[in-house]
Amino acid sequence: MKLSESFTMAIRNILSSKMRTFLTMLGIIIGIASVMVIVGLGNGMQNYMLDMFQSMGTNTLTVSLYGRGSNRAVDEEEMYEIVAENSQYLSQVSPTVSVQGTVKIGTETSDYTSVTGVSEDYFNMMEYAISQGRGLQYIDMEKRLNVCVVGEYINQTYYNGAAVGNTIKVGDHSYKIVGVMAQESDTLEERTTDDSIFLPYSTAARFSGGNISSYLVTLTDEAYATQGRTVLEDALTEIYGSDSAFYVMSMTEILDIMTDMVNVMITILAAIAAISLVVGGIGIMNIMLVSVTERTKEIGIRKALGAKERTILIQFVMEAATTSAIGGIIGIAVGYGLSSLATMLIVTLMQTNMAVTPSAGSIAMAFGVSGAIGVLFGYLPAKKAAQLNPIDALRFE
Repeated sequence: MKLSESFTMAIRNILSSKMRTFLTMLGIIIGIASVMVIVGLGNGMQNYMLDMFQSMGTNTLTVSLYGRGSNRAVDEEEMYEIVAENSQYLSQVSPTVSVQGTVKIGTETSDYTSVTGVSEDYFNMMEYAISQGRGLQYIDMEKRLNVCVVGEYINQTYYNGAAVGNTIKVGDHSYKIVGVMAQESDTLEERTTDDSIFLPYSTAARFSGGNISSYLVTLTDEAYATQGRTVLEDALTEIYGSDSAFYVMSMTEILDIMTDMVNVMITILAAIAAISLVVGGIGIMNIMLVSVTERTKEIGIRKALGAKERTILIQFVMEAATTSAIGGIIGIAVGYGLSSLATMLIVTLMQTNMAVTPSAGSIAMAFGVSGAIGVLFGYLPAKKAAQLNPIDALRFE
């Protein structure tokens, strides 16, 4: 008997008892849909984290200076020299000074706006564009001018799109708005990059105690994250005489660590979800054993007419594999539907643009596993059918 004939017979037998076949497939459907959604959720989390870290700069290093137990201090000129001396790995540097204080615009107060002191190179380092006015300049740092650049959220919300030339108050000090940063987020919201104020770092340091303890350094290439971190640590250790007086953090390394953690979590969850595939396989084995019992006389007639054990074996294995494969196809369709629903729920409830995206590899693997389970769990009933004695089978009632 040809495989095409075995497949045709398998389809005919499946269609003869649709409800029983569907209930048999249910474990496979649930297992594949669950694996797809979980793997899709993992892919979505990875993509979301990648986008988030890219917005912060995956080619950046953050340097925090503590100076514990050391009489030595590192100023911005020395940091600029360290970067210049290691230009093979390090590209640009900007002091970053966090400014505390209530932000007031006229009679209104903004509670979540971030205020940061940066250099004139910061916008280029972070790939931020200026949509109105100008960016911060070296003269602003040199003369410690009370000027600032604001995000598009502030520009639209409080100034109706005409912020340049107006003033904004942070704490007890007023700043003239000289530029507006182009919109970075998909939607203008609080607590995003668009809800930010950038001052000259020298001005921010003057109003924040005078000490600069944080720097942002860009790499010439993301591949140099380890080398760049090493040269910075070596230079700072030489100055301080200790490696406990500072900390250098690589965004790329943090992203890799978080990605590994997500992968481990998703693998564990996918393995748990895959248990339902085994349950589905047991269901297929059970229904095939019932089918062999119900069709014992048919098997006896076929063997009496000359059908070989191999032919009977292939027929029942094909039927089990076909049942499992159809369940796999339905499971893939259900998995896509649940992934779309999960994406809508995440976007609606969490206000986060994270999509549940099953990968082509996971879908192919799920379908392959479903077919393999059909063959694996269908072999024992098929073997039992093939080994039936034709005389005993013909006597069976």
